[in-house]
Amino acid sequence: MDQLLVEHVLPTGQQLQIVQGDITQQKVDAIVNAANSNLKHGGGVARVIVQKGGQVIQSESDIWILKHGAVTHEEPAYTSAGSLPCRYILHAVGPVWGEGDEDEKLSSAVYGSLRLGDQLALSSIALPAISTGIFGFPKERAAYVILSSILNYFCDNSSSGLKLVTVTLFDQPTVAAFLDVWNSMGVEKPK
Repeated sequence: MDQLLVEHVLPTGQQLQIVQGDITQQKVDAIVNAANSNLKHGGGVARVIVQKGGQVIQSESDIWILKHGAVTHEEPAYTSAGSLPCRYILHAVGPVWGEGDEDEKLSSAVYGSLRLGDQLALSSIALPAISTGIFGFPKERAAYVILSSILNYFCDNSSSGLKLVTVTLFDQPTVAAFLDVWNSMGVEKPK
């Protein structure tokens, strides 16, 4: 069962939330998949998305790669969501810890996901803690980069059609890291 932990309405009007729950069950226009550049969804969040949404997600990902080539940090791919309750899966390539420029690559993946959401005329997106699982990105550092990137995106794109961004976290250590960073950034807790 999903639990809303914190939320804040940004000066630009968008709502930012942190939720503990299952990203595959989010009732939003799109969820972000923490993907690899070849869209082979064999582990982590990606594997769960395909298991719950159906093989069509992997099939469409394979077609995307054939048509467009490898996915970059800056330009996520997208597919249908199969049997999941959202419309799209945005496949964002997060960095593997230790490969260099990890903060910039993670920021680009988040920023690119939001930009793609606007290009697809979406109003709501759920993101996981990209790269903090099997890619080894430290949780608190990733939390800061992800939350800052969301805030920066809306500062740069105040007329964005996105109205709701939910950072959906599964496990307690990740939740704790994101809440610590949220509080240190001075983002208000709900009343």
